[in-house]
Amino acid sequence: MATALLELKEVRVRYGGIEAVRGVSLEVGDGELVTLIGGNGAGKTTTLNTISGIKLLYRGEIVFDGEPIHGLSPHQIVELGVCQSPEGRRIFPRMSVTENLTMGAFARRDSKEIKEDYERIFELFPVLKERAKQAGGTLSGGEQQMLAIGRALMSRPRVLMLDEPSMGLAPKFVEKIFELLKEIHSQGITILLVEQNAHLALQIGDRGYVLESGEIVLEDQCKKLLGNDQVRKAYLGEE
Repeated sequence: MATALLELKEVRVRYGGIEAVRGVSLEVGDGELVTLIGGNGAGKTTTLNTISGIKLLYRGEIVFDGEPIHGLSPHQIVELGVCQSPEGRRIFPRMSVTENLTMGAFARRDSKEIKEDYERIFELFPVLKERAKQAGGTLSGGEQQMLAIGRALMSRPRVLMLDEPSMGLAPKFVEKIFELLKEIHSQGITILLVEQNAHLALQIGDRGYVLESGEIVLEDQCKKLLGNDQVRKAYLGEE
């Protein structure tokens, strides 16, 4: 595995008296695409939100590039280079496509590079260039997902975290989104992917973790997880 860029060490998270994440340890190597799969309520989104600083852990450590980040605010974590594209997309529906992308660069002051990144995003997502002045809320679900990913990329992340990017999308858009994720990864961006479509996630990932009831129960190379009987029965719908 590549040198760990992002590392969770025995992370525990509570909602009131309920422990939603129970001692999760995982690593994302520099340049890797790591998948985190599991059923509804397994703690996947809570894990990402804790890395992002949205949810506070009560025990454990989160380390990015050798330094602890679990005490930092969400905007500080983005500034360091860890950015999340959230479940449900959460774009700004009344803002234009361009304005939504601008929000992704809120912490940056390098105006020349920001302008270059607009062009890079429009090259990656040509449909967004066509809709640049259109309100985000008028886009299709697949286009909104592209916008959410593009907004996250505008922060120039070293680690891009994606929470259920295929959720609610038509099959043709699901295929397109995963092709785009492969392209983004090929450009050198490290990715942590949470995805219920386990088959697709494991097909494009390097390594994967399986989360059940807030605990990591399996970890391996994605190719090996695809052939694992437990994974095939529980998450791939195979007998």
